[in-house]
Amino acid sequence: MQSSQSVPGLFISGTGTGVGKTYVAAIVARALAAQGRRVGVYKPVASGCRAGEAGLVSDDAVILWEAAGRPGELDRVCPQRFAAPLAPHLAARAEGRRVDQELLRSGLDYWLERSDVMLIEGAGGLLSPVDDDEYQADLAADFGFPLVMVAADVLGTINQTLSALVVAATFRDGLDVAGVVLNQPKAPPHDASTASNYAELKARAVPPVVATIGWQATSPDEPVDWYALAKQRPMPL
Repeated sequence: MQSSQSVPGLFISGTGTGVGKTYVAAIVARALAAQGRRVGVYKPVASGCRAGEAGLVSDDAVILWEAAGRPGELDRVCPQRFAAPLAPHLAARAEGRRVDQELLRSGLDYWLERSDVMLIEGAGGLLSPVDDDEYQADLAADFGFPLVMVAADVLGTINQTLSALVVAATFRDGLDVAGVVLNQPKAPPHDASTASNYAELKARAVPPVVATIGWQATSPDEPVDWYALAKQRPMPL
């Protein structure tokens, strides 16, 4: 078994909410699992969760867990779940609770001990709040894995994607971006921008556009070596 320090991983972020982060992360998880790798999946916190028989359920966590081949315990995929469809700290406050900052980070340890590669999915974009003082970008910086930036293939994605990449480049000492994934989250017919979004992003973004994913596609338009994009954490949390 690899040491927890040697496990490579990717942090799946996005230009905002509803761009398809979970959908893309599931595609990546299935591809890695198909190679025979033990894939750890972790979503530190989720809000907007539904009521299940045993408590709140994060549908995103279930999708990730299923895609990775049901590794470990489902409850460990997303250990902090809240009902209200709000930023996590506000959803927690609505329940008279608080986001556990230590658990956000320590929850990863369970997966590092039993995985060959890690996939972590953030909630919202990099500047989506986790609590009163921290953002998703803080978690990405502390985990130390390179980002996969998911962008929706819709009108406006040029500005949204480049803005998100500027945030990544300037947050703390800068966040490493492995690449951009352009995902179509809506059924055809698409708006006219989809004919040019890929070429425009490829020409303007510093990180590479590593994949385009069509509506309900189960794989990228061109093969991607996701494991090669993953990197080890530079130091323990």
